[in-house]
Amino acid sequence: MELLERQRLGIVGFGAFGRLVAEVLGPHFDLKVHDPAYTHATLADGSDIAMGPLQDIARCDVVVLAVPVAAMRGLCLELGPMLAEGTLLVDVGSVKMHPMAIMVELIPAHIEIVGTHPLFGPQSIGNTVAGKKIALCPVRGTRWRWVSAFLRRLGLDVIVTTAREHDQELATVQGLTHLIAKVIVEMGPLPDRMTTASFDCLVDAVNMVKDDSAAVLDAIEASNPYAADVRDTFFERAAHLRGQFDAQSTP
Repeated sequence: MELLERQRLGIVGFGAFGRLVAEVLGPHFDLKVHDPAYTHATLADGSDIAMGPLQDIARCDVVVLAVPVAAMRGLCLELGPMLAEGTLLVDVGSVKMHPMAIMVELIPAHIEIVGTHPLFGPQSIGNTVAGKKIALCPVRGTRWRWVSAFLRRLGLDVIVTTAREHDQELATVQGLTHLIAKVIVEMGPLPDRMTTASFDCLVDAVNMVKDDSAAVLDAIEASNPYAADVRDTFFERAAHLRGQFDAQSTP
């Protein structure tokens, strides 16, 4: 597969991340979207993307799965038999081990599989993907090298890793960020007058993730097998620190 060849790319799911994938990759592929929740697919600039049934998406050269982890098994059961030899299957989820295991189990062996996780989102992408990080997990086949080269051409910092290593690190990186953001949002409204630079940075971080869907939070906290240990450690140390302050404030 030549890097400069314009190919057909199908996206399953047109939520926040599916839309982001379409906006970033639209200039480089002939796009088609499938999402039963939408009657038409329109990007921020007003341009429309062709929509079609799942059978049409399965005939694309590259198929991107942008669906919640909870929907992955049902989707792969339906999509797997439709995929033709030569198709490259890619996912963009926040968790890698569980979705990758499902894809390996249910997707025919002649389909190459690559797991990816853009380490940014609609709130943090800014005006360009250049300089942003993306994790890439080779699963089946050799065309992950083509994916890596293409992403680097876009200016992305590609981190090649395994699904296990990804989930171990992201349990802290995303797990703590979303956990703390969830608590802070529920403590709101937050002060916005006499703020420090560090507090402003904290608010900026919260704002980047506070509008993420419940499915994203569920994937990060419930579908990552390492997240529970990170949460336990965080709450244990927070409780210890609280105990120290409570003891100092006791008359």
